[in-house]
Amino acid sequence: MMRHPPDSLFPLAVSGLDFSVGGERLLSGLSFELEGKGCTAILGPNGSGKTLLLRLCHGMLTPTAGSIRWGEATPVQALPSQAMVFQLPAMLNRSVRANIDYALRLRRVPRDERQRLVQEAVELCGLTEVVGRNARVLSGGERQKLAIARAWVTRPRALLMDEPTSELDPLATREIESMIQRVVAQGVRVILATHDMNQVRHLADDVLFLEYGRLRAHLSIRDFLNYQGDDTMRDFVAHPTRSGAIS
Repeated sequence: MMRHPPDSLFPLAVSGLDFSVGGERLLSGLSFELEGKGCTAILGPNGSGKTLLLRLCHGMLTPTAGSIRWGEATPVQALPSQAMVFQLPAMLNRSVRANIDYALRLRRVPRDERQRLVQEAVELCGLTEVVGRNARVLSGGERQKLAIARAWVTRPRALLMDEPTSELDPLATREIESMIQRVVAQGVRVILATHDMNQVRHLADDVLFLEYGRLRAHLSIRDFLNYQGDDTMRDFVAHPTRSGAIS
């Protein structure tokens, strides 16, 4: 039976993280630590490094300097107890059910167990009515639901999400946010890059604020929303669009 991996995945400790491409430093000196519960929002203007940080934490990229350590796990690459949902997820050319089942087949989960887990994911993510439909003809909101179901079904302890509602209408956005709340309530640690301040208010327990590839602050959601210091962060909270949060 598939179970949540033990909390040895935490804390997530990022220390002195740098990332450069072609001599250009895109992330510089990031250090922070996250424990194993709740939802962290990664915020900042366009180009601040939100997606890069997620991809580095997921093991898709290698730091130029510094380290990323998930609890006792090293190296970070291909950790089985974390998953990532992308802004524009790729769908396999098969049914919704088969897309979810494929994630379990890759982990060699027995067929009977796969059937039960797939059904749980379909129900959790509100996909019952489209379960037999080809994933490539789904709406944007349905695709994101499927992407979350496909990630959640593997029972990760950490779920990284890169602006999962940026292309969605308000109704689909609310549905995805409700799904994220259900996932967090089940004990999955969510780390969410977003530009949506309403989403941050609804979902986040704490905030990592990036600017020009540097970590400007790591604050609880209450302290972030009431921040009275640095003009950039204060302006971002009050006027996220004007601050360059939305392209």
